[in-house]
Amino acid sequence: MSTYSLEHINFLKKIKREKFLVYLTQGLIIIVFFLIWEILSRFNIINTFLFSSPSYIISTISNLISTNNFLNHILITLYEIFISCSVSIIIGFLVATLLWWNKFLARVIDPYLTILNSLPKVALGPLIIIWVGASMNSIIVMSLMISLFITIINLYTFFKNTDNNYITLLKSMKASKRQIYKKVIIMANLKNILSVVKINVSMNLIGVIMGELLVSKEGIGYLIMYGSQVFNINLVMTSVFILAIISSLLYYLIEYFEKKVY
Repeated sequence: MSTYSLEHINFLKKIKREKFLVYLTQGLIIIVFFLIWEILSRFNIINTFLFSSPSYIISTISNLISTNNFLNHILITLYEIFISCSVSIIIGFLVATLLWWNKFLARVIDPYLTILNSLPKVALGPLIIIWVGASMNSIIVMSLMISLFITIINLYTFFKNTDNNYITLLKSMKASKRQIYKKVIIMANLKNILSVVKINVSMNLIGVIMGELLVSKEGIGYLIMYGSQVFNINLVMTSVFILAIISSLLYYLIEYFEKKVY
């Protein structure tokens, strides 16, 4: 026998129905978009040399698979995203913690973080190549430069804006600063930390692609650069399509983890 009331069961059904309708609508928008794109290309309303088409994208993916390049390029890009994202989150978390712990240091460092975050990272690309070398290291450093400072700023802002009532309560109970950090700052900001991870993943994806456009000989960014150099728009559009799928999968993976936590 169910422990839920009839009203509660109907409420849960309504939530599931709304969620299903949201996913269905999202899927239909994508399907309609690709159908219109394919129809316009088939009837020569748009120039496939400039805009490609869904059928050409499928054909290009098939060619990449047949030459054993498809999975390799995806794995290279995913590896670079994983490394840069992990390093960015770890360093960002440690620095944000240090800034929260030491108010004087936070006041000193704060303007530098803003300045460094506002620097045009692409303009620093040639310097990164000179300093680190034209290798995967340059790609990871480029990605870190794009994501690290915004990660530090966001995490520190969340830590700093934690409800002061909780902190005051623990102080009245003679709690140490370490206890306040563990019991209040971290626990009260778990959801915010996951939100920062979401942003971090997207920023690292951008950084990795920018780095691959500069120095890589493998990866999705390399396919985009190579396709543009030889005027192979199908390859460029296919790479963008793959990036969209990777970005979506990473987003839903983090969202799934977030739901498990909460």
